[in-house]
Amino acid sequence: MNKTLAKKYLSTIKAIKKKNITSVDLSKKIGFYPDKINEDLSTFEPLIAMYSNYNVKDLVPNIEQYIEEQEKSGKKVVRFEAKKKASKYKSVADFVYQKMTVGGLVDRSASLSVEDLKVLRKLVSEEIDELKGK
Repeated sequence: MNKTLAKKYLSTIKAIKKKNITSVDLSKKIGFYPDKINEDLSTFEPLIAMYSNYNVKDLVPNIEQYIEEQEKSGKKVVRFEAKKKASKYKSVADFVYQKMTVGGLVDRSASLSVEDLKVLRKLVSEEIDELKGK
């Protein structure tokens, strides 16, 4: 379970004013199936899936601790800047020539990474925008 989902569960549990909240009650508020909620919350209490009337409000301290640990770890997501890397190429043809040719011939065994495909997508969208503008 990720930090965002844990925060969603925590805020929803705290918003419900009942003393005993089951996964079915939580599913009505969040919109997830009770089985999915049980699966996610089983990281905090493995037996939650076995008991349909388990009080998920008992898990609040564990969820809060998990969120704090995730925030302290400070993992930052590094975003890939396709626009910056796409500026290295003049066009889609230039990209293909630089990345997918060997001695001027197209190398059919050349494989592109995810980053390369994002750059290619950016180049294609730029060329489409240019054509629409003309």
